[in-house]
Amino acid sequence: MNALQAAWARLPRDARDSLFLLGVIAAVLAPHAGHLPPWASGLTALLLLWRGQIAWRQRPLPGRGWLLAIAAAYGVMTWLSYRTLIGREAGITLLVVLMALKTLELRARRDAFVVFFLGFFLVLTQFLYSQSLLTAAWSLGCLWGLLAAVVLAQMPSTEVQGVPSIAIAARRAAGTTALGLPVMVLLFLLFPRIAPLWGVPTEAIGRTGLSDQMAFGAMSEIANDDGIAMRLRFDGAVPPPDQRYFRGPVLTRFDGRTWRAPDPGLGQRWLRGHDDLAARGPALHYEMTLEPLRIPVLPLLEMSPGPAGSQLHLPELTLTRGPELQWLSPRPITERLRLRSSAFAAWQAGAQRPPLRQAPELQLPPGNPRSIGWARALAAQPRFAALPPGPRAEALAEALLAHVRGNDFLYTLSPGRYGEATPHLIDEFWLDRRLGFCEHFAAAFVVLMRAMDVPARVVTGFQGWDAEPQDGYLVVRNANAHAWAEYWVAGKGWLRSDPTAAVAPQRVSQGLALQPQPGAYNVLGQLNPTLWRALRGGWETLNNRWQQLVLNYSRHDQFDLLKRLGVAHPDWAALGQALAGVILALAAAGVAWTRWSSRPHDAWSRQRARILALLAGGTGADLPAHESPAAWARALRRRLGGPAEPAAQWLEALERSRYAADAPAPAWRDLRRALRRLG
Repeated sequence: MNALQAAWARLPRDARDSLFLLGVIAAVLAPHAGHLPPWASGLTALLLLWRGQIAWRQRPLPGRGWLLAIAAAYGVMTWLSYRTLIGREAGITLLVVLMALKTLELRARRDAFVVFFLGFFLVLTQFLYSQSLLTAAWSLGCLWGLLAAVVLAQMPSTEVQGVPSIAIAARRAAGTTALGLPVMVLLFLLFPRIAPLWGVPTEAIGRTGLSDQMAFGAMSEIANDDGIAMRLRFDGAVPPPDQRYFRGPVLTRFDGRTWRAPDPGLGQRWLRGHDDLAARGPALHYEMTLEPLRIPVLPLLEMSPGPAGSQLHLPELTLTRGPELQWLSPRPITERLRLRSSAFAAWQAGAQRPPLRQAPELQLPPGNPRSIGWARALAAQPRFAALPPGPRAEALAEALLAHVRGNDFLYTLSPGRYGEATPHLIDEFWLDRRLGFCEHFAAAFVVLMRAMDVPARVVTGFQGWDAEPQDGYLVVRNANAHAWAEYWVAGKGWLRSDPTAAVAPQRVSQGLALQPQPGAYNVLGQLNPTLWRALRGGWETLNNRWQQLVLNYSRHDQFDLLKRLGVAHPDWAALGQALAGVILALAAAGVAWTRWSSRPHDAWSRQRARILALLAGGTGADLPAHESPAAWARALRRRLGGPAEPAAQWLEALERSRYAADAPAPAWRDLRRALRRLG
């Protein structure tokens, strides 16, 4: 370490400043590495390392031919990756390599400033991918580093002070950043929120989470993601555990391996029709902050009011009630949503369905002869055969749940892979292995109910939330993802049945999230679960504050702020006037600061300016401000002779008082008297 420090100290200023700038650039480009193609990140890192080696060893920069060849190759590879050179991904990829290439031609101050401004722009582009608290903190640090590099480039080397210090430049940059923060806060509070500039990041694309299809084993992937899916805050009491179901995609088509949403074709939509919905009892009112999803379905608490085909208007988008009573968005929900909604614990949907509309929920997948035969044998028993259709369906559902409770079924997230020894997955689960989690039990329940001529379907979404609130909000995680069943009863409509509650009651009664298998990614959680939960909860509370106060700050909050400031009827015009007033006030403050800073502020400077003003008015002499009072006295004697002697003696007395501890300071009235005699 000492040898490295000594080598660093021996570096010339250009090499040291270049290495510091390369470190800042690496920090600016680091967040983009996860969004660039691997070859782009690797090539950019090689270019920065190459430039660092040139600076460390003080070698000459490469010629323009090399740079042009690298830029051309990079452009071709970008085209092959994106099939375009225009757009967000391709544009940022090209900007990143331009930044790296520009460091290889830092020959003049102009080149350095190009690098600085490219760096500032790339800091801004980080928010196109994420607006999280970590991204904001990292961007602020990058901004500080770039400002320090700019200040360092402006600091001259002197014989007395030598090479300027990076630490001094960093302190000055920190001061500049601190001065700009109040301006940033004011602009944040008042700058109009104009869609779609807000909510651009698509953080959720490619993440685990709910999907519009479900294959055996898919939920085990969600178990590894304990990220937050939504936060809730109820106006009153929270619903009991058996009512904490958030309705997501409804799946009706099963090919023996994968469940999928209903066919969106026009004929199928006509066949499915729309179920009526009747809600009863008191409503539960709540506030929800939903994290980005990768599906066009808004998972609201069952059952939110509104019949099928109705619309829910949010500031960001308009939702439509689907035939299966889920709320559908015209596009995947890729931005964070904050909304208020309500739900009814008692509801009835689809009480009357003609036989033709029951057909999609009665279709059986190919195969599974043993389990289908088992179900038909159960339905043929005299205790069920004699019942009317409605009570018969409820009795058959209860019989399936009793079978789960009374046999050696096991709820586990590691049941092993199904379908390797046989293509009949339901047979393998229900009659052979009997190991699985919510999707296995829900899928088998629906297939068996259909085999007994009872319409049924799979519903996916979330169930339950963390036991302890965070910052006043109930936290629903991706690991709270769940699958349950619905079956249809004549006169009653669709009834929820959760087979998971029969084999693992605590999963529903306590709303426990799926627990992933131990892995190296969560060593602390395995060694000290209590500490891990405390640290995670603290971070998520802080992140929630950031989301609620910053990311969810909307035009409605701006209007509320104007109301608190005394604006009776806030609108866009009032907001613009407030913003213009702030800009004018900042401009006036800048002018006042400039004028104030141009004037002398220490005691001697003020005294000197006063003396020179008096001498200029009384004698007409324009004396140099940098000379001493004794020099001014000699200049007065040369110019005015004997009449200037009293004023010259006053100046010499002032000189003595400045450097002699026992010399008294002359009185100002004596100088004014001497100057009046000259006049």
